[in-house]
Amino acid sequence: MKIMVVGWAVVCILGGLIAVDLLVHLVSALIMLPIFERKPPFGVQPAAPDPGAENISISTSHGLELQGSLHRHFEQPARGLILFCPELGGNHWSAMSYCQGLWNAGFDILAFDFRNQGESDSMPDYDPLHWLTDYEVKDVLAAIDYVRQRDDLQDLPLGLFGISRGGAAALAAAAHCRGIEGVACEGVFSTDSLTLHFTLRWASLFIPGWLLKLIPLWHLSFTLTLTRLISQIRKRCRYTDLQRLVSRLQNTPVLMIAGGRDTYVLPEITEVLCQRIGRSCKGVWVVPQAKHNMARQVEPIAYDRRLVEFFSRLPATPASSKSWIAS
Repeated sequence: MKIMVVGWAVVCILGGLIAVDLLVHLVSALIMLPIFERKPPFGVQPAAPDPGAENISISTSHGLELQGSLHRHFEQPARGLILFCPELGGNHWSAMSYCQGLWNAGFDILAFDFRNQGESDSMPDYDPLHWLTDYEVKDVLAAIDYVRQRDDLQDLPLGLFGISRGGAAALAAAAHCRGIEGVACEGVFSTDSLTLHFTLRWASLFIPGWLLKLIPLWHLSFTLTLTRLISQIRKRCRYTDLQRLVSRLQNTPVLMIAGGRDTYVLPEITEVLCQRIGRSCKGVWVVPQAKHNMARQVEPIAYDRRLVEFFSRLPATPASSKSWIAS
């Protein structure tokens, strides 16, 4: 009888501790939610239209039309096609701010605006943040389908190039379908690594260092996961688990660029993704004096050279159409 009483007492105590712990997680998640859903003041300036480019429209599986532009070489065969994915707040006309070197080297450039951004259609009840969702990934996949359905583009080797959230979308899309010959990205990050980094940074301002060290990372990660789940319900979206997806890119060459003075996405955040990718990512090129997505403005010659060298390794002929089926 005593053993049974002790057993029930232990169960009740453990149950109470678990209930208190879950309550702490929930309260902490609700406190963090406004911070998680606050858009950073990137201050991106939309680029001016290029009258020499072809205006295009890409249909999505949700019935939306994504607007974009296609820059083509007609005087000679293109060396390949680069699909450009802009950052949050940018537009498809900004492609040449990053791809001018590729264009000069003979690559065609196709760029588009994500849904609820730039000139593209907006989906009701969706307010995009800097965090990658499955909606942006589907937009990139729709752009890939558009390329493969055009007779004048489908025979070109295809590479992806994205900036910040656009780079994350490019990596995720490449992980979902076979046949992407290479992915380049600048200022890229995963939601998990970036939120954990800033959680630890801000927590150190309010919690003594010795106490913070006693809190296991999994405990903090659980609170962050709960925050994302609540935000998904509020925002009617699903945040993409990029760290899980990039492990599929072991056979896809990846070039990563980071700014040494980037206060939003520190180079070590990009390095986390590089390590998850594995052997096909040969490190992160850090431009010491560059701020967020400003590497080309600081090192334009080296920037263009690295991109051209990377995408020049694209095969002369693309993979078969069957390889574009989503995996």
